[in-house]
Amino acid sequence: MLSQTSERTIPLILQCFLYILLVKRSIVITRYPELHFFFLGALFSAILALVFALFKIKASLHMVAICGFAIFVIGLNIHLQMHNPYWPALLILLSGIVASSRLEMNAHTSREILIGLFVGIMPQLLFLYLWL
Repeated sequence: MLSQTSERTIPLILQCFLYILLVKRSIVITRYPELHFFFLGALFSAILALVFALFKIKASLHMVAICGFAIFVIGLNIHLQMHNPYWPALLILLSGIVASSRLEMNAHTSREILIGLFVGIMPQLLFLYLWL
């Protein structure tokens, strides 16, 4: 529950460094291309959330996480030609539950939920285009 945007900068910077370490050392593109691009998308989402925080704009980090993961699962479903509609549908439903719970708890406004949604989706869609 970090209500001030200035409280988010240090955790987001640490998260960016951890994603960089993960992508450079553990999840290399030659062994795990799908996961590599997923974590690159997560890194870009964290960077975007950090930029928004620096400009005093709050984004729902819960929405960033669940929406980014939902797009990854949808892309993985397409990539592996699984034709399984249940996991993507479940994750889209969970995204709605997360959004409504954040609104119900008065943790975010609808604008902050939408910013989190786009910050989570856009980098994943960009990198989905690269590895699909």
